[in-house]
Amino acid sequence: MQEAFQKGTEKYFGSMEKIVLPESDIEKSLNTKGATAYEAVMNNEIVGGAIVSIVAKKRFSLDLLYVKHGAQSKGIGKAIWKELENLYPEAEVWETITPYFEKRNIHFYINQCGFHAVEFFNPHHPASDIPDDMVGGDYFFRFEKRMK
Repeated sequence: MQEAFQKGTEKYFGSMEKIVLPESDIEKSLNTKGATAYEAVMNNEIVGGAIVSIVAKKRFSLDLLYVKHGAQSKGIGKAIWKELENLYPEAEVWETITPYFEKRNIHFYINQCGFHAVEFFNPHHPASDIPDDMVGGDYFFRFEKRMK
């Protein structure tokens, strides 16, 4: 998981010593009340995964979704997303965030999964729950997908 996020960020910023997705951020997502982690397995190899949490009744958060570096552009991310939709038929709204520079993610969420950009966090409109040292700084998009 960390490699997928690291490579995506380095594609934009160049080589980095800083770990983009530290273990503490993964643990925070895993320890969120109502969080569930999933692995996508193909040919006995983990090729991706996701962490989902419940925000409120019928409102879910896609906290993390990743496809293993080198396995992108093969439909794995879309398959993970479709399986999550099937696992949570009661969901009326899904939400997720991604940094402004992750064009691949923005394309994926909007064009492949049907999300809509609903909020843009920036220094004039900060997000309260994004760590100060997050790569991408204060610039993030929040997406929603309304299911019904």
